[in-house]
Amino acid sequence: MNISKKKVNNTRITILKQYLEDEPNEPFNLYAIATEYIHEEPHTAMEYFEQLLEKHPDYLGTYYHAGKLYYDFNQVEKAKLVLGKGIELALQQKQNKALGELHNALNEILDDLDSE
Repeated sequence: MNISKKKVNNTRITILKQYLEDEPNEPFNLYAIATEYIHEEPHTAMEYFEQLLEKHPDYLGTYYHAGKLYYDFNQVEKAKLVLGKGIELALQQKQNKALGELHNALNEILDDLDSE
């Protein structure tokens, strides 16, 4: 995954963490924090994505980013598993755009593995 470097916006993180404290069961709050960290602190982002996968398995947006990060961290089997679960969820939720993105991400990984 080609992620450009972007500085973490500490003000935004502080606000998002307050939202999370105010609404701990709102998955978007975890998702928003994770995406703030994804470029500059991917391991921190992954911690939030893993919380989402555990606590909010129906939050579809998590699967693409988590799968790509697992692959970046050289955890290929986890990446394939997460993307596969995301594909199943997108089918259940009839989310065709997300389904296409998840399929593309999985196919990129499989193509990379085939070319090694």
